[in-house]
Amino acid sequence: MKEKIKKITNSKIFHLCMISVIIIGIISFFIFLSARYDVQGETKMPFNISKISVISSVEGIDTGNAEKKWSFNINQNNDIYIYIENDEKNSKEEIIESIKIENIQVKKQNEIGTVKIYRPDKEEEKIIFKNIPENEITDITFEGDIKSDLKNFKISNQGGIIAFRYSNNEIAQYSSDEEQINHNELLKKANIQEDLLKAELQFDLIMKLNEGKIYKTNISLQMPVENIVEQGTTSREITDTSSFIFKRLNN
Repeated sequence: MKEKIKKITNSKIFHLCMISVIIIGIISFFIFLSARYDVQGETKMPFNISKISVISSVEGIDTGNAEKKWSFNINQNNDIYIYIENDEKNSKEEIIESIKIENIQVKKQNEIGTVKIYRPDKEEEKIIFKNIPENEITDITFEGDIKSDLKNFKISNQGGIIAFRYSNNEIAQYSSDEEQINHNELLKKANIQEDLLKAELQFDLIMKLNEGKIYKTNISLQMPVENIVEQGTTSREITDTSSFIFKRLNN
């Protein structure tokens, strides 16, 4: 019996089978690692998204119609603030070189208004955003610096805030001879239903660090924040950021 076993184990076919088993095991292991990475992404990010704040509001732009006391084109604005923080558990000091928002896509449920994406306004001191052609963007990059400065597109190299605006412009017109107009009531006065405003905003956030490491995550947000028609200004904070999975773009 021992001689038979020895003969089998010394055979060429046995050796080929064992090599095949080892190769299959190695391939299966790497497939498992790849599948887990697709689900979990990077598990030790030096910087993470701590929260995202969305502020939805209504804005009336004067049309200059002299026949009415008030005449507005109505915009529905959504200001998006993304908070980046340093992971204190990461012992190795890293520095943010830049953070870029790109590949911005909007899936609207209804064809109402015109979607525009805006950067922070550099000129006005008292406001962060202004819906003017000079501020329209398709992507935006915030460079790492000593401290964050939204208006000059800077983020602290140890974490800070970046922001941009998603706006649905000229969704309706409203004219009136009322003595006063509350802009928060414009959507209600124009009989706009909230379902007509719903959209899904998607974009990529790309984080580049000083040592050449580049990470990317995709973010999806529902626009606008609920009850915008009734309240005129609404906000939401997203603190569960576990769905924003970063993956390495380079080695």
